[in-house]
Amino acid sequence: MKRLFIVTVIGLSSLLSCSENDDMPLDAPDTNTTGLFTQTLSHDGITREYVIYVPDSYDGTSTVPLMLNFHGYGGIADQYLKYADMRPLADTENFILVYPQGTLLDGDPHWNAGLESDENKSDADDFGFVEALISEISSNYNIDLARVYSCGYSNGAFFTYALACYHSDKIAAIGSVAGTMMEETHNNCSPSHPTAMINIHGTSDKYVPYDGSSEGLSSIDEVLAYWTSFNNTSTDPIVNSMNDSGTTIEHYSYADGDNNTSVEHYKIIDGGHVWFDMSYDGSNTSSLIWSFVSRYDIGGLR
Repeated sequence: MKRLFIVTVIGLSSLLSCSENDDMPLDAPDTNTTGLFTQTLSHDGITREYVIYVPDSYDGTSTVPLMLNFHGYGGIADQYLKYADMRPLADTENFILVYPQGTLLDGDPHWNAGLESDENKSDADDFGFVEALISEISSNYNIDLARVYSCGYSNGAFFTYALACYHSDKIAAIGSVAGTMMEETHNNCSPSHPTAMINIHGTSDKYVPYDGSSEGLSSIDEVLAYWTSFNNTSTDPIVNSMNDSGTTIEHYSYADGDNNTSVEHYKIIDGGHVWFDMSYDGSNTSSLIWSFVSRYDIGGLR
């Protein structure tokens, strides 16, 4: 199976996020300056970009968490943040927020979530880019390196799972929206510490099917089974449900894992392949992710 197929089908519904970029300064800002900026980083012979948001509450006197949020296949970081916008949370919770930009594969931005192999058509060193990115940001800002979080949508969620599997020494907890684990990631996953995980997925997702596919996509049940087993959580979830504007949302919570980690899943009945515009107990998708991951550092429950 060519991994290009996976990212291409994911891209069909993500291309809507591609449009003209807003004008944003490309020069690196003074690190005492707050606001939204585009910055560049040279890695592996390529000039990479990322959008960074520094809240007004940041003054550099104490460490703050770092949240990385990865766009889907075909996505543009400064467009993606408009619908996966965590800036209001960064303002109130005092964390630095970064939307990295993927490189091109056959003309479309992507994240290389796969290991190097003959089947992997991407040669982007995205794992190395993220490590360099964390190093760069932590040298410019007062980052709590025990509280670096990753989340993503679609291909960005695939990449988030891969980060947790292959580079868990950098990532405290993760969140996935409309994404899953490639079977390769599933089979080779070996985190170095219990890792809390939140997954939000629609049952009618045509591009990343809830039940997985024969093209190498794990089902959401398989993803939950992996992380609950790895974290040694309870196998009997606490289940609740509610209705949001006609949409049924089921919430599954697996608690009491090693280092007090947990796994949570929001099952959106008849939900499609989107960053969900929903509310569960007054929290939207961004808030659900942040309120979950922020409970943890790299050692488990804070």
